[in-house]
Amino acid sequence: MGLSANDAFAATGGRRSRRRYGRGRRGALSEINVTPLVDVMLVLLIIFMISAPLLTVGVPVELPKTEAGAMQDQTEPLTVSIKADGTLFLQDSQVAFSELAPRLKAMAGDNHTKPIYVRADGRAAYQIVAQVMAALSTSGFSSINLITDTGGPSSGGAAAQQPPPQAAPAEAPPP
Repeated sequence: MGLSANDAFAATGGRRSRRRYGRGRRGALSEINVTPLVDVMLVLLIIFMISAPLLTVGVPVELPKTEAGAMQDQTEPLTVSIKADGTLFLQDSQVAFSELAPRLKAMAGDNHTKPIYVRADGRAAYQIVAQVMAALSTSGFSSINLITDTGGPSSGGAAAQQPPPQAAPAEAPPP
């Protein structure tokens, strides 16, 4: 009994049988090798895990610590940063105090309910932080949030019961 090249895979003792996946003698093998796909996905996962922390706002400030938990917000907020010397930043660019409200209005458009995050250095003067928040409030923004670091003293713990450290009185200069 002679076999042709086409019957070589289908021949079993002289009778025809169906292939493994039921497509017949001349059907294409439809197995997909997923190993390269998995490799590419793992590389992309590692790249995004490394680059995601680098996408945060780049103005270095030392945030005060509080016991408040982290916020779960998925929208892109507008960020105002205040450095210790009083320098103001809108997102990543430095801005003068007089230009802050107009530039925020231009960025937010008609959406005055868009959240604005104020990141103030813990050593920044309270007066500057209060003026920025008042300027944002009088400009019509209703969702103004102060950003702090977690892990600070608890409001009811032992650290909260102690009075804040007082500065040493300034000495009078010698005559």
